[in-house]
Amino acid sequence: MNMRVIAFVGLPLSGKSTAANVAKEMGIPVVCMGDVVREEAKKRGVPQTDENLGRIAEELRKKEGMDAIAKRCIPIIREKGKDTGVVVVDGIRGIAEVERFKKEFGEDFVLINIEAPLEIRFQRALKRKRSDDVRTIEELKARDERELSWNMGEAMRMANITIENVGGLEEFKEKVRAVLEQLCKRVEIEIETVIHPTEDVDKVIQAVRNIFPDADVEISEGRLKARAWDLRKFRELLRIQRILDTARSELFRGRTDNEITILLNKQTAYVSKINFAEEDAILSPIRVTFKVYGIPIGKFIDYLAPPTKAGKPIREVDSLWG
Repeated sequence: MNMRVIAFVGLPLSGKSTAANVAKEMGIPVVCMGDVVREEAKKRGVPQTDENLGRIAEELRKKEGMDAIAKRCIPIIREKGKDTGVVVVDGIRGIAEVERFKKEFGEDFVLINIEAPLEIRFQRALKRKRSDDVRTIEELKARDERELSWNMGEAMRMANITIENVGGLEEFKEKVRAVLEQLCKRVEIEIETVIHPTEDVDKVIQAVRNIFPDADVEISEGRLKARAWDLRKFRELLRIQRILDTARSELFRGRTDNEITILLNKQTAYVSKINFAEEDAILSPIRVTFKVYGIPIGKFIDYLAPPTKAGKPIREVDSLWG
């Protein structure tokens, strides 16, 4: 199962927890890496102070490797993301954790660095008054040094995206929300077909773009591969042709976890019509795979092809993002 994993990295009090709370408000499951350490402290029966939590984290890394906490989080991430296909991770501390997540989730792992100056972060600690927070700026510097010793600086430099947190709270939340909307709530469309020697390459490309106008096409060794994101034309054609029931059946038939694969007739696509095909069609069909992130798969199917009564939709899902 493909799963988009978005992790926040940043120095203490930079705003990682606030960013994670934005994700929760959006309905995105969140895994807090610090909870693994807090759970370990609870098992040991020790107070959850910054000193104790830091010591336990160091012990775990010495005993189980620098990616120890990341490894403990992976089954939690997979469990939390099994329905939505997307999870936010709060609390990357070092490059070993980044490498572990990249190995586990590949290109579906996205790292976001949150930056804020030392003075601003210290003022936040004074306002937050959490039991494991620092009380002096020297303590915050020491905590920075401890976390940087785990190669956090290298992890921050490897981030795919950086969000600055130097203004007001609402401004920062809006920045995070905008980034998460782009990363989480989306559908990637992968398209592939064989181009036979008797076929005109330009016509095959046109057939694909008649259904998915934004398709980014590559031709190599007699195969067309493309990626697209715009569902509007495909959705519109299902309604124009009045084939919602057929489409709904095909979408459910092709579902695997958070992916759906369907086969489309190449010739009818060339005249801007949708006709579902079988694998052994004479001219190889267009294979379309919808990769769904951050949206319940049932909602995605309802958006494209809702249930009908007397041929008309019982209810329309007008947007995937609400």
